[in-house]
Amino acid sequence: MKTIKGPAIFLAQFADDKAPFNNLKNICQWMSKAGYKGVQIPSWDARMIDLQKAAESKTYADEIKGIVNETGMEISELSTHLQGQLVATHPAYNELFDAFAPASLAGDLKGKSEWATKQLKFAAKASANLGLNAHATFSGALMWHTVYPWPQRPAGLVNTGFTELAKRWTPILDTFDQYGVDVCYELHPGEDLHDGITFEMFLEKVNNHKRANILYDPSHFVLQCLDYLQFIDFYHDRIKMFHVKDAEFNPTGKQGVYGGFQGWVDRAGRFRSLGDGQVDFSGIFSKLAQYNYDGWAVLEWECAIKHPEQGALEGAPFIQDHIIRVTEKAFDDFASAGADEAFNKKILGI
Repeated sequence: MKTIKGPAIFLAQFADDKAPFNNLKNICQWMSKAGYKGVQIPSWDARMIDLQKAAESKTYADEIKGIVNETGMEISELSTHLQGQLVATHPAYNELFDAFAPASLAGDLKGKSEWATKQLKFAAKASANLGLNAHATFSGALMWHTVYPWPQRPAGLVNTGFTELAKRWTPILDTFDQYGVDVCYELHPGEDLHDGITFEMFLEKVNNHKRANILYDPSHFVLQCLDYLQFIDFYHDRIKMFHVKDAEFNPTGKQGVYGGFQGWVDRAGRFRSLGDGQVDFSGIFSKLAQYNYDGWAVLEWECAIKHPEQGALEGAPFIQDHIIRVTEKAFDDFASAGADEAFNKKILGI
């Protein structure tokens, strides 16, 4: 068994124009003092990194790595959540996602997809230049508007949708394979890949591509009422990344999973700071240790109630307390009878 690395933190929710969160050096210094050992960097945020430059210049990638290392931390992974969303976008969401791409591509669905595909390929090379072996992203969504359909879906729609999704992602997966980096899809409502079944359907379409893997985030499974512990039993071989994020689901006589169009504070399902929700992190860390997960435990902070700085300060010790130092020996070794084949045969009567 292997001991999980961490604690690390996803910087996306903390980046800001105000110090100390306004550039990579400042934010890493703050996070290091808070107890973090690693940072997951949002590649779309120019205050943190120039993704294309990191792909094209090993010297620049080394500079970025050096900035982080000088604060006593490591880069855990890069993220292309926003770009991954644009690889596959249904026209109904076209304008809603304009902010995820350059302004010159506003309203250009095809142009945004092509740009996003290039971004993902940059991310593959940049990850390799930074010495990383896993990458975080979203799958995008062509079918989400049919997730709870009325009228019923036309025959073959889901098959066609996953065929197209695989067509768009296969060249990207091949590029990541070229650079020895796993693509870890965060299974998330709003994405075509949002649970185990949808991941399996996609995996079949990409011919079980070895670089198609999972970013495990139990908070999204709590809100879907999915058994997030058994999920690890099913998919541990494909779990290459871990977001430590809490959530709670408290349905009432007035609302349930869909939230009644309410804001985050008033939804039955809410993301919470670590320890404030319902996720069984002891169970999760135990299962991941059991299955030899050797990646990072990365805090993704999202809470509609608590201040982010408090969430970050509480998050590092929370994760550290849950990381299991795996044992090298059996607890009952003191009673061992030793190893002797003749003795074993005698016990068995053979």
